[in-house]
Amino acid sequence: MKYFLLILLLNFFSIRLYSQEDPALPARELDTTETAGPRKGPGPRPMPADTTSKKITIEDYKIISYARDTTFLDTTLTIQKEYKYNFLRRDDFELMPFANVGQPYNKLGVDLRNPNFYPMIGARGLHFNYMELEDIKYYNVATPMSDLFFKTTFEQGQLLDASLAFNTSRRLNFSIAFKGFRSLGKYQYNQAESGQFRTTTNYVTANGRYSLRAHIAAQDMDIEANGGLVSEEEQFESKDPDFTNRVKIDVRFNDALNRILGKRYYFDHLYKLVKKDQDSSRMEKTSLGIGHQFNYETKYYSFNQTSANSYFGDAFQTSISDRANLKTMYNQVNAEFYNATLGRLQGNVSLYNYNYFFNSILIAEDGTVIPNKLKGEEVAIGAEYEKRIQGFDFRAKGKYNVSGRLGGSFLQASTAYLLNDRHKLRASGHVSEQMPNFNFLLNQSDYSNYNWLNLYTFDKEQVFGLNLGFESEVWGDLSLSYTTVGNYTYFGTNVEATAEDDGDTSIVMPLQESNVLNHTKVKYSKELKWGKFALNNTLMYQNVSQANQVLNVPELVTRNTLYFSSDVFKKAMFLQTGITLKYFTEYYMDGYNPLLGEFYLQNDEKLGGYPMLDFFINARIQQTRIYLKAEHFNSSFGKTSEFYSAPNYPYRDFVIRFGLVWNFFS
Repeated sequence: MKYFLLILLLNFFSIRLYSQEDPALPARELDTTETAGPRKGPGPRPMPADTTSKKITIEDYKIISYARDTTFLDTTLTIQKEYKYNFLRRDDFELMPFANVGQPYNKLGVDLRNPNFYPMIGARGLHFNYMELEDIKYYNVATPMSDLFFKTTFEQGQLLDASLAFNTSRRLNFSIAFKGFRSLGKYQYNQAESGQFRTTTNYVTANGRYSLRAHIAAQDMDIEANGGLVSEEEQFESKDPDFTNRVKIDVRFNDALNRILGKRYYFDHLYKLVKKDQDSSRMEKTSLGIGHQFNYETKYYSFNQTSANSYFGDAFQTSISDRANLKTMYNQVNAEFYNATLGRLQGNVSLYNYNYFFNSILIAEDGTVIPNKLKGEEVAIGAEYEKRIQGFDFRAKGKYNVSGRLGGSFLQASTAYLLNDRHKLRASGHVSEQMPNFNFLLNQSDYSNYNWLNLYTFDKEQVFGLNLGFESEVWGDLSLSYTTVGNYTYFGTNVEATAEDDGDTSIVMPLQESNVLNHTKVKYSKELKWGKFALNNTLMYQNVSQANQVLNVPELVTRNTLYFSSDVFKKAMFLQTGITLKYFTEYYMDGYNPLLGEFYLQNDEKLGGYPMLDFFINARIQQTRIYLKAEHFNSSFGKTSEFYSAPNYPYRDFVIRFGLVWNFFS
C-alpha cells in the first residue's frame, strides 16, 4: 500500500509528459543552488508574487525553506548538481557511505553544535535519510510543477523521489511528495528500503495579515543489519576470485533488522494586528503580529533479532525485541514586530511535552532499577532579531529553559557583509548548554549490557563556537570554525564487560568526557577554468586538541573534479563529463553498532588513506538532467584491505549507476 501513491504520481507524470508546454524561461537561467531568491535578508514574511499580468518565468516557481529563505527552481546542470545527485540529495563531502544505499554514513568532518534544543530519540547513524522538521520545503508556484528524481541502486531495486506542487490561487499553495527506495545490496542480508510521504500547504491572505504553513510527514525505514564481515582477511582482502561475488562472503548476522517509523503534524501561523505598507508599493513598512507554532511527532526505533548472539554479550531472552518510543508535542506562542528601519524582533514562550518510554521496568540482580520512561514538560522563553542595512545582514536568536529537567539554553548570532557583487564576508558565534540524546540517558534492551540510566549522572554538554567565512568569485570560498566542547558525550567500548567475555564481542556504552576538547576546521573551495575545461577543488583540514582521545576525524579530506562542459548537437544538449577524486588521510574511523544504530569510538584500527575515483557523464536536455556514473572504478586495482567505511564494513566496489532529474510544468 505504501507504493500506491508512487504509482499514481508516475501515472500523472506519464500523462503530462506528452501534454505539457514548458513555461517561458528567462534568457539567462539562474543557478540558485545556494541562497539566491527574492528574500535576500531579514524582512517581513514573503508575499506571493502577482503573476496575473506578466510573463511566467522560472523565477515564479519558488521553494521556501523552514527558515523562510526562498530560492527559485533551478534546472541548470552544474558540478554542484553532480555532488548533490545522491541518496541524500545534498553534498556528502564530509560523509563516508556504507556499501548499500539507505545505510549509515561514517563521519569525515564534524559540526559539534547541537541543532536541536531538546534531546532526540537516538539511533543517529540511521537518521541521515530521515526528514526532520527543518528538511521540509514549502512552495509558491505560478502553475503546477512536478519534480522527478530517479537513480538505480544495488541489485533488485531503485530510488525514486517524486513531488507535485500546485495552487488553487496564487495565495494558497499545496505540495505532495513521496520518496521510496529498495536496494538488495551486494552482500548477504544487506537489504534496505524506506517510504517517506509528505504533504505541505502555504497560505497568505490577500491583505497579507494572516499567513499559514503546515505539513504532514509519515516515514518508515527497514534496514537489515548483517553486523559486518567476520573473515575480512581470508575472504574480502585476499582477492580470492571465489569471493568476487560478494554474496559469498560470510557476515555476522542473518536475522537482525533495524526499523524506524515516524509521523509528524506541524503548522505555523501568524496574524498581523497592525500592518502598514509603503505608500507606493506592496512592501511592508511596519507590522505587529501574534503567532503560534505546533508540532506533534511520534517515533519509534526497534532492533529485532530471531536469536540472541554472543557478539552483544549475555541476553535475557532467546530472541531480541528492543524498541524505544518517543512522543513529543511542542507549542510556541510568539509576538512579532517588524519595521523597515528597525528590523524584525520576535519574542516567544514555548511548552514542550515529551514521553520517551519502553515496555518494561528492569530490576537488576544488584537491586538497581532501570525505569521504563522519561516523561515531563519543559517551558522555555526565547527571542529572535533580524536586521539588514544595505550590504550588512545581522541575525540573532536565543532560548532559555525556565522549567524542566532536560532543557538548556543557547545563543547564536551571525552577520554577513557584502563587500561588492563578487566578495562577501560572514561571521557567526554559538553558545549552548544542552542535554545529550535520550538513548544516552536511558536505554533498555534484551541484552543485559545495554541497559542504563544516566539522567542524574550525565551533565549538559557545553558548546562554544566561532565561524568565519570569506566567499569570493575570484579567490574562492574559505571558512574557518573553532569549537570547544565540555562534557562531550559519546559511545565507547564497555571495557569491563568486554574483558569478561573471551569471545568476539562488541559491547558499547555511553560515556562523557570531563575534559574540554577543541576542534578546528578549515575548508577551502575554488574552481579553475580553462575554456571548456574546469578543475573544481575542495580541501578540508581538521585538528582536535583533547586530553583523552574521544573524538577521531581525518586530518585532511580533499575532493578534486576535472571536467569538460559544452553544448552539443547544435545546442540541443548540454554535456558535462569528468573524473572526481576523493581522498582522506588514515585515522581511527568510528565503529558501528547495529544494536543501537550508533557509531562508537574505537582506537585500535586505522582506516582510510586511499583514493576513490568516479567517472561521470551528465547531460541536460531542456528541463531534464541525465546522470551516468562509474563509481569507485579504481577498486579493482587498489588495495582491497583499505576500502572500508568502518571496521568490518567494506566500502562499495566498482559499479555503474544512472538516473535523471526531470521537472514538468503546466
